[in-house]
Amino acid sequence: MVRPSKLRVAVSDPGQWLSERERAQVLAPKLRALADETRLTLILLIAQQPRTVKELQEATGLSQTLVSHHLAPLREQQLVEAIPQGRSNQYVMCCAALAEPLRMIASLAALDPETVAACLHPEAPPGPVAVNGS
Repeated sequence: MVRPSKLRVAVSDPGQWLSERERAQVLAPKLRALADETRLTLILLIAQQPRTVKELQEATGLSQTLVSHHLAPLREQQLVEAIPQGRSNQYVMCCAALAEPLRMIASLAALDPETVAACLHPEAPPGPVAVNGS
């Protein structure tokens, strides 16, 4: 499987299609699923290559029950998908489901030029951003 070296995220203006409340309702469950360190570890492992529960157990040292418990919210939020492989399931990452929350979060910074500058240059002191030497 060929993996891209960089993730490209297109930033759109979600304000054109969702209200702030609707964006929050879409983002909150996905971010909640990713907010747990164990689930994030599982996502990072699955992002490297599709894995079975047994492979995830071996990589993390967690029990089968605990791995399955943490995969459930990731499946519910469609961040991973279980593909039947013989007598077990292989878990793969659903890139589109993960990209949409990233796109929405990235668009927040893009709404304000000062915020974009602060995100790109976090060591810069807050204040107006000089453009073209002005």
